[in-house]
Amino acid sequence: MLTRLTLTDFRNYRGLDLVFSRPLVAFVGNNGIGKTNILEAISLLTAGRGLRRAALGTLSRVDGPGGWSLAARLEQDGYEHRIGTGLGPQEAGRRVRIDGEEARTSEALLDYMRVLWLVPAMDGLFIGPAGDRRRFLDRLTLSLNPAHGRMVTDFEKALRQRNRGLEQGASAQVLTALERQVAELGMAVSLARAETVRLLSATLDDQEPEPEAAAPDAPAPASFPQAVLGLEGEFESRFAGLPASDAEALYMQALAEGRARDRAAGRTLFGPHLSDLTVLHRAKGMPAAQSSTGEQKALLIGLVLAHADLTARVTGRAPVLLLDEVAAHLDPGRRKALFDRLLRLGGQVFMTGTDAALFEALPVESEIFAITAQGARALSLPGARETGDTP
Repeated sequence: MLTRLTLTDFRNYRGLDLVFSRPLVAFVGNNGIGKTNILEAISLLTAGRGLRRAALGTLSRVDGPGGWSLAARLEQDGYEHRIGTGLGPQEAGRRVRIDGEEARTSEALLDYMRVLWLVPAMDGLFIGPAGDRRRFLDRLTLSLNPAHGRMVTDFEKALRQRNRGLEQGASAQVLTALERQVAELGMAVSLARAETVRLLSATLDDQEPEPEAAAPDAPAPASFPQAVLGLEGEFESRFAGLPASDAEALYMQALAEGRARDRAAGRTLFGPHLSDLTVLHRAKGMPAAQSSTGEQKALLIGLVLAHADLTARVTGRAPVLLLDEVAAHLDPGRRKALFDRLLRLGGQVFMTGTDAALFEALPVESEIFAITAQGARALSLPGARETGDTP
């Protein structure tokens, strides 16, 4: 559990020090006050570029000295660990420290924290470009397979090198070497994604289905709809059912045969970099993209919660969840169902909202912080005013 978080010259904060003692944590305050910045800071305590995928230099406080730093304390298996990351002035890459020692890459943080998030920018995930869904799937896969992030990066780099080789008229020998690398990495990426879809689908299958409303005007059900997942594209269709070694050899052959076409297009037109994650509303048999806005939001929440369950089962440790403005668009029944489900996950959850009333159904194992221009202060739980309970 994350027990302390300190921000220095990060986004709008000159300095902010927060101490946590409960599994469910909510930050409330006006729009633009910096609530999401706190979630972004937590998202940078693991591998990757954080929930906004922002360039590191843009995270420094405006008019600050340059650079930024984050420090955290976590309790894990009865031990306290200190982790931190940051960017110094004039530095190109962020540094990572774990218990006082420099870590070689941010991937080392995955041994201490797996972080999943749901932010308003993801609300259009099902109707947006396929690239957004691939990145979403890659983030889910990274929580299960720490090597996946590096594989994706190396695959994308190999693709760029091949494209550049085609443009510059590289020899057949050079292109063959590049295509061998593309095929090896691309197949590894595709297999990892497919395994995540398989495991997540099994997790969703094990869950209780959403209850049907009794009548058209009945209240919305309190649970979240189940999704049916798939991974589709020309790459998957062509190699479905083949052993990985055979598929890799055929992929390499397809790359060689497509050189003229790819050179003319200026990009590689076949491969897992064009695959798409498909999502279907199980109860209605309808593609998520054709569901209502509210159903899409509920499907997305259900997916993230199911993946949190899966991550806990596979890794033995529940992930940290970051939910930005998630409660504002849910009816009271689903809001309470969400909070109850979050508590049962057994991990730590950080949420934001503009009004403390949105969190009135939080269980007593929660704490709320009001975020203002002056900093942060703890609030009593809304329910505590009636029950006498205090966080």
